[in-house]
Amino acid sequence: MAAVTPLIPARQKDVNRAKVCDDNFVEFVSQWTGTPSTRPAPDAPILPGSLCSARDFIELFESQLISRHLDLMARVLRVQQKVFYTIGSSGHEGNAMVARLTRHTDPAFLHYRSGGFMAERFRKLPGMDPIMDSALSFAASKDDPISGGRHKVWGSKPLWVLPQTSTIASHLPKALGTAVAIEQARRIGHTLPIPDDSITICSFGDASANHATAQTAFNTAAWTAYQKLPAPVLYVCEDNGIGISVKTPNGWIANSFRTRDGLDYFYADGLDLAAGYEQVARAVHHCRTTRRPTFLHLRTTRIMGHAGTDFEIEWRSFEELMAVEAGDPLLRSAAIALQSGVLNRDELLALYEATRKKCFAAAEEADRRPKLDSLAEVIAPLAPYTPDKVAAEAARSDYQDKRLAVFGNEEKLPEKLPPRHLAIQINNALHDLFAKYPETLLFGEDVAQKGGVYTVTKGLQKAFKGARVFNTLLDETMILGLAQGFANMGMLPMPEIQYLAYFHNACDQIRGEACSLQFFSNGQYRNPMVMRIASLGYQRGFGGHFHNDNSITALRDIPGLVVGCPSRGDDAATMLRTMMALAKVDGRVCAYLEPIALYMTKDLYETGDGQWLTTYPAPDQAMVLGEERVYFPEARDLVIFSFGNGVPMSLRAARDIEKAHGWKVRVVDLRWLQPLNEAAIARHAADCARILVVDEGRRSAGVGEGIITAVVEAGQGSKPLRRVVGVDTYTPLAGAAFLVIPADADIVAMAGELARER
Repeated sequence: MAAVTPLIPARQKDVNRAKVCDDNFVEFVSQWTGTPSTRPAPDAPILPGSLCSARDFIELFESQLISRHLDLMARVLRVQQKVFYTIGSSGHEGNAMVARLTRHTDPAFLHYRSGGFMAERFRKLPGMDPIMDSALSFAASKDDPISGGRHKVWGSKPLWVLPQTSTIASHLPKALGTAVAIEQARRIGHTLPIPDDSITICSFGDASANHATAQTAFNTAAWTAYQKLPAPVLYVCEDNGIGISVKTPNGWIANSFRTRDGLDYFYADGLDLAAGYEQVARAVHHCRTTRRPTFLHLRTTRIMGHAGTDFEIEWRSFEELMAVEAGDPLLRSAAIALQSGVLNRDELLALYEATRKKCFAAAEEADRRPKLDSLAEVIAPLAPYTPDKVAAEAARSDYQDKRLAVFGNEEKLPEKLPPRHLAIQINNALHDLFAKYPETLLFGEDVAQKGGVYTVTKGLQKAFKGARVFNTLLDETMILGLAQGFANMGMLPMPEIQYLAYFHNACDQIRGEACSLQFFSNGQYRNPMVMRIASLGYQRGFGGHFHNDNSITALRDIPGLVVGCPSRGDDAATMLRTMMALAKVDGRVCAYLEPIALYMTKDLYETGDGQWLTTYPAPDQAMVLGEERVYFPEARDLVIFSFGNGVPMSLRAARDIEKAHGWKVRVVDLRWLQPLNEAAIARHAADCARILVVDEGRRSAGVGEGIITAVVEAGQGSKPLRRVVGVDTYTPLAGAAFLVIPADADIVAMAGELARER
């Protein structure tokens, strides 16, 4: 591509670089003096030797113009408070080629500079308007067909573009997960919502390619290829050479990815439609036919700055800016149009101005459309819950023949067996749910042949085979990325995170991605899952802060996430059924915390009493979301609120408190930690004279703070109220761990303080 010499150098020092780029285009076309060729036929190459036909070129060029004028419109109308997003696609318009050469049923996870891609993909279905749809999103109108006014995102349900916010590579794992899921569906007999030979498209910038989340996706893609497992993901690195203001070293992307084993590398010039079209076509064809992870290095540039607030002249020289703007891909497209004869100067300028007019008219119309103006509207898609449907699904038991095939015969059904401990009842529930839901998959570290570190998944792989129960890389980010991919394709994933502390390595896959999808797609997309996590403290003989972790705060802070923590076997089964129903019916993302120290616990008060063993509930029994378990409901002297390990501790302490003070003690196992059942907390607090909260988590930002807030906001804060809670420290090894987390004696001692309060 030849550089374009600026026509009026003095004006190039204008602070408004958008206006400079706009004027450059008009002046370049107006003053073009070349000799055009004879206008080519629609199916003829746009230039000799190009795979891009005249028809291809004209439509791609129109998509480029739409993208550019949306950017120009946003810069003008942002200052008038009519548009609320100015991160543009200028310089990246060549990504329209990727859209043209793929299908609208190829799921796409897009970089925020994907205006050209979106404009071109809109051609795939009749009656769709990329300009108006984009304008509604820019204006944060609740008529925006993808997010309903919640964010400016590229997305479309009919076009299979799953919305992303301004993420830094966090969408790469779930894009690979979706590609794996496309192939996994065949192995488990699952019907896909898209054609079987679909590929996944994932675009991102060169700076984002350095992010740890991107690198974990590339590593897993290569590992998958090494294992000869199909994973048809097309990673499109849109290399503009800069990340906000930090430049990417020349040649870094090519050198880093060109020879990476298992990630097939292709290069394409995204600044030149005539040259780049065949290069993009080769990459797409390779990905679709080989089903291998493919890396498309797409050359782009970035003009008009990172966003409207990025005044590049403050940190880049005018000479550098002029050189960048001379490489504007729209100038190259204009040159191709004029040289080929497909458009003359007047036609080209008329098309340019007509596109501008459409974009501004759409923006003005979008500004008149209604905005979100109530809290109820804003949060409507965040955490959908249809209680009756969830209850019916959780209790559905019309799969008895499958249960018999799994468990052996009628007498071996788990509800016919003697009481068992927590780990066995979770295992029974998993077998049960796998029989109920043939689309369920369970995966994670060591979960298959070994059956997990604590044998909770023992026997599942043997019963349901490796296509449904399998081990993954030691990489929590990718485990959760896979889960989202399977969910995107209509399956019900159950990823396992081996320890709660390991979740923190990958928290944003749930916070920024999984739980935000329904919100930012206005409920059109969902990725249901039940994430199992071995959790909490009190694990003896094997400790340290990575194996005894009580930090639930990072989970409870995630909007829309359901967090549950059973303390006994029967509750574990009924809660798991409800979580699967929440995922199946309402598309919810659930975190199921399994107290490690209670996995094998049999006794409650004395050795051999067997009072923490439970029978297995029949498959038509389930637990209502938020429903608590109450021990000694008639007690009125003291109520203890707790969960997890705190429940048997509180029950033992209650017996000692009654002996010491003569109080009747009610113990409430909250079971559901997010959302907290504030109404139940208020009701029990109102019933009782004194209130004690037992929270094994840390003092700061723990569950206990939420319980006390619910008590106080219910007007019960004037009652004697205390909290037994862990210390704000990392958990040390061995016996020292028990110095920083609550003990039975601490509960009894705190009751003594309540007794002294009048």
